[in-house]
Amino acid sequence: MNDRSPRAIFERCVELLKSGAREEAEQLCRKQVEADPDDMNFVSLLGSILATRGAQVEAIGLLSKVVQVTPGNAKAQEDLGTLLLNADRAQDALPHLERAKALRPPHAPLEAKLSAVYQKLGMKNEASSARQAAASLSPIQAKLDEATRLFIKGQFRESEKLAQELVRENPHDVNAALLLARLAMMANCYSDAREILERIVDKQPRFIAAWHDLGTVLKESHEYENAVTVLEKALALEPENALTHYYHGAALAMAARPADAVQSYQKAVSIDPELPGAHIGLGHVLKTVGDQEGGIAAYRRAIELRPNFGETYYSLANLKTFRFTEQDVEVMSERLANESLPVECRVHFAFSLGKAFEDQKNYDQAFEHYALANQLHRDTIAYDPVQTGVAHERMREIFSTDYFASRGAESGCSGADPIFIVGLPRSGSTLLEQILASHSLVDGTSELPDISMIAQGLTQPRSGLAFPLCMPDLSDSRVRELGEQYLEQTRRHRGAAPFFTDKMPNNFAYVGFIKTILPNAKIIDARRHPMDSCFGCFKQHFARGQTFTYDLFELGEFYLEYCQLMHHWDEVLPGQVLHVQYEEVVADLETQVRRILEFCDLPFEQGCVDFHQTERAVRTASSEQVRQPIYSGSVQTWKRFEAHLEPLRDILQPVFPSADGLGS
Repeated sequence: MNDRSPRAIFERCVELLKSGAREEAEQLCRKQVEADPDDMNFVSLLGSILATRGAQVEAIGLLSKVVQVTPGNAKAQEDLGTLLLNADRAQDALPHLERAKALRPPHAPLEAKLSAVYQKLGMKNEASSARQAAASLSPIQAKLDEATRLFIKGQFRESEKLAQELVRENPHDVNAALLLARLAMMANCYSDAREILERIVDKQPRFIAAWHDLGTVLKESHEYENAVTVLEKALALEPENALTHYYHGAALAMAARPADAVQSYQKAVSIDPELPGAHIGLGHVLKTVGDQEGGIAAYRRAIELRPNFGETYYSLANLKTFRFTEQDVEVMSERLANESLPVECRVHFAFSLGKAFEDQKNYDQAFEHYALANQLHRDTIAYDPVQTGVAHERMREIFSTDYFASRGAESGCSGADPIFIVGLPRSGSTLLEQILASHSLVDGTSELPDISMIAQGLTQPRSGLAFPLCMPDLSDSRVRELGEQYLEQTRRHRGAAPFFTDKMPNNFAYVGFIKTILPNAKIIDARRHPMDSCFGCFKQHFARGQTFTYDLFELGEFYLEYCQLMHHWDEVLPGQVLHVQYEEVVADLETQVRRILEFCDLPFEQGCVDFHQTERAVRTASSEQVRQPIYSGSVQTWKRFEAHLEPLRDILQPVFPSADGLGS
């Protein structure tokens, strides 16, 4: 037999795979497929090789051809079913996995995959039977499957215990290690997860799922550029991996590189047009750069792919200027009524329907859906209003008049670069940011988390001295270092302008800390009528945080806390915070623009009045609204819902505007 015969070449490919030379095996196999595209042995082997390295689209194409030509090929059926399962296409995966089971002797991994498919399709009895079959065939597989099942159910401690046992018993089992890393991520233990994932990619550099998770860990740790770098390493290994381009796009978006993120998401959907998350991400970044039409098209495609995923409908609602059709309303109502859907999906549908009915001026129906959405979500989150009060009281105690009088003249970083815009969400902060970002000397950034991260990082676990109690003990040089640290951390979000905005609304609680580490920074408090401010929050489903916004009573109480704390800053830092009333900006834009620029020591520029003509990326919920001229229709909108808001008005009575004024 000639050693260049197909059989000899096939055996050589198998030997290369066994020795770990996967790239060489792939090249040899691909050359043979190009020479003879009808040799199903090589087509099947190439499909399997591509499947193991995550090249899903090409692998699915090859293996689909194999099972069509040779339906009795059990391995091809199983590999194709596995790929479809991993692509979240359980319905398509099922017949291939069942066919594989009928063709070959039972084995644990196949039973485990069938169990996962049945579970996704709601076939609980079949899932249980397959899980038991897997357990009887392989104790290790059974333990891994049980750990995974507990993880999916949210029983993280039990799952972690099993995963740790698996890692101890099988130190080279990267699947068990990956599960352990994911459990650490769920517990927000990102440093632990990072350590595990770095070990995995060191042992198996081509384990792409671990690179994806490592990128996610870095992103969640706010190391956005590092996340981009890690995912670029994964792309160097597999340039045609759609999921990697998807994760890369998400990291680029968080690194304030929306134009680059658009390209990554577009590459992902060009490789795998049926990847719904990539279409959603593409919609987000197109919205950010001002391409509303493109964003809507991307969201619509995602809805076609995953019609039950409520977040996509909410992304459309969150465009603010978008209007749902009657057909959209009917579909969303049907989805909301389906109690078998995950709670968070129903929350998104309820918020979206609230927006749809509000646009129709059906305010009773709108409020009913907003209230349902908030109630459903409030039941899933932890928020303690007492803890909020305690935290704010500590701020008032530490950052007192005496505290600021005791700071030395050289205390703090002298940089005057940042302009902080604080307040409650939905109070006009994005409008103020857009006005300032339209100035030639100011870069607009976004809601930066750095102030709270630096402050909370001062907590000393050994001594138990938490922020802000540690502040009086910090030396002038240490305080100056903190200001410099903030400027260094935020530099990646800026351009070349000498000043920049940071519009994280929650920084209102950190005004004392900001003026300690950056005494020359400017702080603007974005104010709005308390009813509009609170009800605006109630209508908004925030991506994360803002847990006080999902109950009207808690919202009202939080607003009172906010007013009390801002009053304290006015007393201990007189003249250091500029309060800007949204309604006054709407009524007399140029006067307020001049007032804001004067406070910031900036010369007047007409572009700040014509802010809606400024082209820049805007990542918040108001991104489309600030691209339009100012209008009075957003003032006193709460009155449309007045019949439902009497309890909120009662709470806010102490800060309610007088009949002839809007100041609180």
